[in-house]
Parts: sequence; structure tokens; C-alpha cells
Amino acid sequence: MHEPQNDPVVEYLETTIKALVDKPEDVKIVKTIDEMGVLMTVDVNAEDMGKLIGRLGATAKSIRTLLRVVGMKHSQRVNMKINEPLGRRSPHSAASDDVDAAIADLKSDM
Repeated sequence: MHEPQNDPVVEYLETTIKALVDKPEDVKIVKTIDEMGVLMTVDVNAEDMGKLIGRLGATAKSIRTLLRVVGMKHSQRVNMKINEPLGRRSPHSAASDDVDAAIADLKSDM
């Protein structure tokens, strides 16, 4: 688990995300600083991805907006990246598999 080290921006993000998810013990935040600013990389349990991202990405967008405000208050240019859990299939690949299976079915019926 990530130790906030008295960084108010990390503490804000960690508190917000842990309040949203069902498995707060799986929340991991890594802070990296480069010439572009501060990047907060977030890892959560695969089951909690939907809660973190929200419908059409609305929750993630709101968290990013508030994170930037908190960052500006502390003279930091902050952004957030959400890592996709390993082994998780995107909805597009599942739909593609369904189409491929349907085409194979049609070919076998001919």
C-alpha cells in the first residue's frame, strides 16, 4: 500500500478513490514527477474499475478535475492515469469475438 508521506495531493486522491471502491486495500498510487508535472498512476482491483471510471468516464473526469484544483493549490501541475488491470479484456475485443463467431457460424451453415 502506498504511504502518502504527508503529500496533500496524494492524500486527497487516495482518500477519494478508497471511498469509491469496494476493495480499498487494493488501491495503489504511484507519484512520478517529470518536466511535464506530476503524474499519479492509479491501480485498483479489476472489479472496481467501473466504479472508478464511471458511466462514460464521468467519475474519472471529475476526479481529474478536482485533482488538478488540489494540485494548483499546492503549486503542482497534476494529472491522473488509471492502469488497466492485467488479464482484463476490453469490451471491443469481446464484441469482435462475437462477430467472428457469428461469421464462422454462417459459413458452416452454407
